[in-house]
Amino acid sequence: MNITLRQLQIFEAVSMHLSYTRAAEVLYLSQPAVSMQIKQLESEIDMPLFERMGKRLFLTDAGKELQIYARNISQQLVELEDVMSEMRGSERGHLTIAVATTANYFALKILGEFYKRYSSTNISLDVTNRASLITHLAENTVDMVIMGQPPEGCDVEATPFLKNPLVVIAPRHHFLVGKKNIPLSELQKETFIMRELGSGTRIAMERFFEQAGYNITSVIEMSSNEAINQAVEAGLGLGIVSKHTLEWELSLDRLAILDVESFPIMRHWYLVHRHGKRFTAVMAAFKDLVINETLSLLKE
Repeated sequence: MNITLRQLQIFEAVSMHLSYTRAAEVLYLSQPAVSMQIKQLESEIDMPLFERMGKRLFLTDAGKELQIYARNISQQLVELEDVMSEMRGSERGHLTIAVATTANYFALKILGEFYKRYSSTNISLDVTNRASLITHLAENTVDMVIMGQPPEGCDVEATPFLKNPLVVIAPRHHFLVGKKNIPLSELQKETFIMRELGSGTRIAMERFFEQAGYNITSVIEMSSNEAINQAVEAGLGLGIVSKHTLEWELSLDRLAILDVESFPIMRHWYLVHRHGKRFTAVMAAFKDLVINETLSLLKE
């Protein structure tokens, strides 16, 4: 199979934008040049990579498989560039990080400190949900991920670096505010504002109540922690969130943390990357900062 890196680069752009026109604009090529390269690639693979339905372009199964390999190759080329830069004595480098939406509250502070020390580093940050974080790890499209519970069945290394207490929050004037050691049976009567199915916080919460023998039946789903905090403040129900997401609301006295038996649910934040990943000096420096200095940074 004789595939060129240029063909993979063009394919990756088309597969990302699902548009020959947009890919051509991004790559500063003509649309016919992009189409010709894709046709040559499809001829080499002997399978179609895209199919058009109406005005929309879709990846075929072969295209989806090639997209994974194309992304991996692109990532390896970036790593190669960083390694060569280090060998030339350059301080420049790339760092690609994906962070759980819940962790964004402190992750930006870590990245800010890292950038002060390594200001010539090009940093890419994706703040996203758990499903996307797992995809990043599976497809090796980022250097490292900051998340809650690491995924099972993935060939990854996960290092805990910070406690992540989950607490029950209520509107400031809720009748349970100020009560001590509230029994779980009392919470069963309440409506809960939750993250979407599959989120790390949702999984931990459901597992906790199931093990305790309780079932939460009244649920309102929200797609972000900010939305949960706002919904709780508006009186729509109670929430269970990471304490790290509450600094602003607590300082303004907008929300209250309830004193509930068996709470907080203690979890951890993890720094996760593919097993055996080749670390550049920049990546190693970031990992060292996260593992060894996060706690002191958050106390400042």
